[in-house]
Order: sequence, then C-alpha cells, then structure tokens
Amino acid sequence: MTDSKLLLEAKELSRFFGDTLAVNNVSFNIKQGEVLGFLGPNGAGKSTTMRMLTGNLAPDNGQIIINGIDLLDNPKQAKACIGYLPETPPLYKEHTVTEFLQFCARLNGIAKKQQKTAVNNVIERCGLTDVSKRLIANLSKGFQQRVGIAQAIIHAPAVVILDEPTSGLDPIQIREIRQLIRDIANEHSVILSTHILPEVQMLCDRVQIISKGQLLFNDSLQMLTEQMQSTAILVGFSQPIDTQALNAINGVNNVEKIDEQHFRLSYLPEQNPTQALLKNAVENNWPLTSLMPEQHSLEDVFMKIIREEDAHV
Repeated sequence: MTDSKLLLEAKELSRFFGDTLAVNNVSFNIKQGEVLGFLGPNGAGKSTTMRMLTGNLAPDNGQIIINGIDLLDNPKQAKACIGYLPETPPLYKEHTVTEFLQFCARLNGIAKKQQKTAVNNVIERCGLTDVSKRLIANLSKGFQQRVGIAQAIIHAPAVVILDEPTSGLDPIQIREIRQLIRDIANEHSVILSTHILPEVQMLCDRVQIISKGQLLFNDSLQMLTEQMQSTAILVGFSQPIDTQALNAINGVNNVEKIDEQHFRLSYLPEQNPTQALLKNAVENNWPLTSLMPEQHSLEDVFMKIIREEDAHV
C-alpha cells in the first residue's frame, strides 16, 4: 500500500439551497489508508458535503475527483470507487442479510462468479455470520448498522464515506462499530462524518471542522491534540496570596483570581511556570495545597475554533 496515493480530492465545493449557502468553497483531500474525521455542529454542512462527495447532490461550484476520476464528468466510474453509509442505512428490511447483500453485489457490478465470495467476505468482516439468514427487520439497530457498513464495502471501494455511523446506538454497539471502522481503515480510506468528539480521537488520523458551511480547521489529529495541551495551571493555597507576587513568577503571563486562595495561572506552551512556582512557594513559605494543569478537552478546542470564526463574522 502506498501511503501517499491521493484517493479523493474536493476542490472549492459550494452548494446553495435557495438563497442559503450551505457549503462555502470547501477544499480537502484524503490519502490511501487515512481516516479523515469530518466534524461540525448540526446544520454545519457535513451531510450536504457528504452527499456531494458521493454524487447524490451536484455542487453549484467545484470539482470532485475520486481515485483519479472526475465525479461530474464520469459519474458511473467514479461512484464505483465509493462506498457510502448515509445516516439512515439504505436497507431492504424484508430481505435476509444474505439476500440483501447479494442484491448489493449485483447492484455494484461485481462479476457473477465473484458475488458469493464478496458476500461471504463482508458477512465475516462485519460480524454478521450468526444473523446472515435472519430478516433485517428483526435485527437490532447495531446489527442493522453493520449491514449498512457491509453494503458500503462489498465492492472493495477506494473510499468509504460514513455519515454518523454510531448515531442512536447503545455503548456496546458503539464500541463494536468503532472497532469495525478501524478494521475497514486498514484496507480503505475512510471519511467519518460525526459530531461525536471522542469518536474522532479514537478513530481519525486527520480532522476537519466545518461550521456554517465553512472549513475552519483541516490538519492532523496531532495538531488538534497540541491545541488541547495545557496552557494554564490551577493553584490553591491555605491562606490568601498576593496576586502581584504570582504575576511576577517567570513564565506566568496572566493571573485569574478564582477566590482569595485559588488562582488560574496562564502561560505560553513553551514557558510552563510550574518549577518556578514551586521554588517561589518554598522560598516565600506559601502554603501550597493544590497544583493541577488545566487540560483542554477536544470539545473545548472545537468550541474555541467555532467561537473564533463567529467572532470574525
């Protein structure tokens, strides 16, 4: 597998619904073997973008290239390289699992001699062996979601697009589906559209954040994680401490007084003042009772990026 092979390119995608600009000049790409997390609040433009990428909705502007094939110029060839699970899985519930997947194999143009093998492979990969002869209507939502993923990968597409794949599942089902997505990513490139932040941390290599149709962040999960690093420490003392004395500590660039004995000390990431604070506490006999880095959650960073963009509008 060549890590650097580009499997999907979206260039300057825009889409209007009437006078409403739902997606505004969005560009990104995904390489072979990557899991790309597509994050955003409800109504941000995630599903509209997913529908454009899969050819279910034409962009008003822009270009989509799947595995080197222009989606608008050669839709049939390009779509053959895509596997798609919409938020509501497209299932014929009166079929058994095997019957439905046989239909999907034919629909995806898999050669007749290879259809049985393709169906058996996805049944095994998606953990559907024990329910393969049951009607889809009688399966739990978790198993129905597995069937939805199976139909998306049955033709071994280059890119698999999953729109809210764990929506409405219980915690056990969510864990099982996440494991399945990780397994799929070993052989396919995956775009995961979600508003569930822990899902991104667990599954994704790269992250995109979209809000009000605009792409606000497009970088590696590592870069997003770096923004989660602590830039403040919370300190407590058993008696009041002079704020000016804390401000004078090397590395501290702001002191927020929580109450007479508790403070938030802000600093630049490369200037952690913890050691200087401890030294000052010993030298000045400050009765230090607590010292804790203030960690930023992914949710904090997500909301910060959204708020910064709102402030610019």
